[in-house]
Amino acid sequence: MRVFLDTNIIIDFIEQTRSNYNKAAKLVKYLSDNKIETAMSEDMLTTIFYISKDKKKVLEFFKAIINKWLVLPYGANVIRKSIEIAYDNELDLEDVLQCVCAKENRCSYFITSDKKFFTCGIDIVTYDEFFDIVSP
Repeated sequence: MRVFLDTNIIIDFIEQTRSNYNKAAKLVKYLSDNKIETAMSEDMLTTIFYISKDKKKVLEFFKAIINKWLVLPYGANVIRKSIEIAYDNELDLEDVLQCVCAKENRCSYFITSDKKFFTCGIDIVTYDEFFDIVSP
């Protein structure tokens, strides 16, 4: 199994003051303990760094995961597909890029805390939905 984490999931994990911190911590622990391939896109590095207040903590997090998680590039093919999908359907390009990247890299699940997310052909799940799947 390979899972792709949305930006909001990673920020939830890094910033302990966020309301979903406990869920994010439980998820990251579960993924690590069960040796589940965990992925994110490389553009998320700059987005997370920009959004987060504690820059040093973000860099420490990146140092900790860089050799353990998959940090996936988009590449021209993913970018082209995503632009077309976002343009034709008036969707958020960032969400489409993340989802298409996850699909192109054979991720089984895309985990997000967004209520509504673009579906690109892989399972889009929340924290709770993921845990319902892996531990029914």
